[in-house]
Amino acid sequence: MRGLIKKYRFTCWPLLLLLAAGCTKIGGPRTVILAHNMTTAHPVHRGIEVFAEEVAALSDGALRVRIYPNAQLGSEREVLELLQIGSVAMTKVSAASMANFAPVYQVLGIPYLFRDTDHLFEVLEGPIGEELLDAGSDYWLKGLAFYDAGNRSFYTKERPVRTPADLEGMKIRVMSHQPSIDMVNALGGSATPLSFGELYTALQQGVVDGAENNPPSFVTSRHFEVCKYYTLDEHSCMPDVLLIGTKFWATLSGDEQDILREAARRSAAAERVFWAETVAANMAALAAAGVEIIEPDKAAFAAAAAPVLESFRRDPLLAPLITRIENSAD
Repeated sequence: MRGLIKKYRFTCWPLLLLLAAGCTKIGGPRTVILAHNMTTAHPVHRGIEVFAEEVAALSDGALRVRIYPNAQLGSEREVLELLQIGSVAMTKVSAASMANFAPVYQVLGIPYLFRDTDHLFEVLEGPIGEELLDAGSDYWLKGLAFYDAGNRSFYTKERPVRTPADLEGMKIRVMSHQPSIDMVNALGGSATPLSFGELYTALQQGVVDGAENNPPSFVTSRHFEVCKYYTLDEHSCMPDVLLIGTKFWATLSGDEQDILREAARRSAAAERVFWAETVAANMAALAAAGVEIIEPDKAAFAAAAAPVLESFRRDPLLAPLITRIENSAD
């Protein structure tokens, strides 16, 4: 944390002072700074725009959300740290990034734990989801809603993946996220944590042989220009999380907090529609670009990844949650 503060002291300290001022009401509407790393064309950004619109409408203009997309204020981890110290009010990050702050979030990345997206959101919109959103508060990061981030699948450069055995020896880029690392290794690949921003060049240069992600990220990153095989094994469906720093949250009145909660709920519903529309368009675009879409036997991948689930079942923090999630699918 000290290193991050030192970095910003000399590179963009005036901007942080401006942002801090923007999170207070000085003779006008109160501005809430929300920074994230998605492009403005991404369905998650469109959901965040709905959030901003709803906040303005529900507060009769007394609150407004100023959005900084495209990692303008830093990477996911950097912005999370800015939330913790109160320099930025809100962000949207992957549940995988949150797992590095609040370990209980790891449960959302365990391969094949959720039956499908409907099962995922049945869980996230119930008591378990509320517990997860609140779990980040111990780390100064309060969750307001979950956004759909789709199903993650493998894409590769030199050869297709039709069975788990085809991953043998392949270097696969993953997030710095333990369930993802364990899953690729369990399937016979070599998990290679790497920044998403460095991935296009790494694929071109053969540093890695492939990666895993959802269709919108595969398309907007233009990784399909390098990787011509997309295997829809759908091993995980980690959502995104809309977060607010607890330091800023504590400055809000009860009515203002209720407005942000309701706006988040409405934006999450809208984002799921945007996501479904975008995925349909993305899959058509990939086919038109000559990417081979492979629909493998998912049961074979689930069986090969089963030891990862069993290893997390031995974790006393995650074991009760895993059981509750499994029982909710019955």
